[in-house]
Amino acid sequence: MQEQPEIRGAAERRTVTVMPVIRTLRTVARQVQQAQPVLFSGCSCQPLMVAVRSISFSPRQVTSDASFHSVSFSETDHPKVLITGGLGQLGVGLAKLLRKRFGKNNVILSDIRKPPSNVFHSGPFIYSDILDYKNLREIVVNNRITWLVHYSALLSAVGEANVALARSVNITGLHNILDIAAEHGLRLFVPSTIGAFGPTSPRNPTPDLCVQRPRTIYGVSKVHAELMGEYYHHRYGLDFRCLRYPGIISADSMPGGGTTDYAVQIFHDAIKSGKFECNLKPDTRLPMMYIDDCLRATLEVMEAPTDSLSMRTYNINAMSFTPEELSQELQKQMPELEVTYDVDPVRQAIADSWPMNFDDSNARKDWGWKHDYDLPELVQTMLNYFGAETRMARAN
Repeated sequence: MQEQPEIRGAAERRTVTVMPVIRTLRTVARQVQQAQPVLFSGCSCQPLMVAVRSISFSPRQVTSDASFHSVSFSETDHPKVLITGGLGQLGVGLAKLLRKRFGKNNVILSDIRKPPSNVFHSGPFIYSDILDYKNLREIVVNNRITWLVHYSALLSAVGEANVALARSVNITGLHNILDIAAEHGLRLFVPSTIGAFGPTSPRNPTPDLCVQRPRTIYGVSKVHAELMGEYYHHRYGLDFRCLRYPGIISADSMPGGGTTDYAVQIFHDAIKSGKFECNLKPDTRLPMMYIDDCLRATLEVMEAPTDSLSMRTYNINAMSFTPEELSQELQKQMPELEVTYDVDPVRQAIADSWPMNFDDSNARKDWGWKHDYDLPELVQTMLNYFGAETRMARAN
């Protein structure tokens, strides 16, 4: 009982000592709070930099007169690249190309799936969910990303089977990507597609600018991406770049649920069984491109000087053919190949609403686009790849 007055007295002394500190902190807080409204007015005073850490500079909060800037390449030897959806048809190939150009550690593949061993050991890989804004933002900040290539998407036929998921991934995920890219001054590439056009679009050829009324959630989401990217460019100065890809053909990846995937599947089936059943009509003409041309076009448009770009979304094209024409070209090398047709009405309706041929004259004029592979070169390259793979399998 004797000790209680001493304890109370010590507490009182501590209170008296602490009060000036609290008053000082309150004064500083009031000064910072008063300074915050002028943070984006153009003032470059150093004391205000303390407040920037607490307000999260983002288009979700940004004032209408704000502006963004990309990191110039004078500030860094090479861009630091993040590829979302990196385990899809294009991500692994683009990472390989960019790593040759910029160095292995400057290109980070990301996905929500577990990578195969060869991909995991070929260069940096990280888990990234585009629907998790905080996770994505941390990756960009912690790795000092300057280029973002956004490949995460559900393709046409898969998207029609699960519209809710396609809407979430293709639209909500895109919004996260746009906000983070603008917030951190990234150069952003988002691919578009022949699926961004619809039955009322001119089909042969289809120009860069025309009516776009797609009939699939995939196409709708890609038109949305084009317009949102261009809006962010004009409103916030985001360095947004977009290419409308034709159907992409590659040997080292399996078909992923797209309407043009028959042009990949035919090679797998021809080598495996000598028989192929096509789910489109034999006279269905669509624009196509070999993957090496596609990846090179992506790199070239990302490296193109800003003042050379007359628009932010370009068509690119290489060739245009039908299932029948592809089969005939392949049968020149494999005359025993049997091709039959069992038309999928859903995929056929999608294909019938898409362009038959792309007009890519603006890409060729503005930044020098030029394809390398036509149909004969495509078929020979694919057969060479599968022939080498078959010989290796037999040797093993």
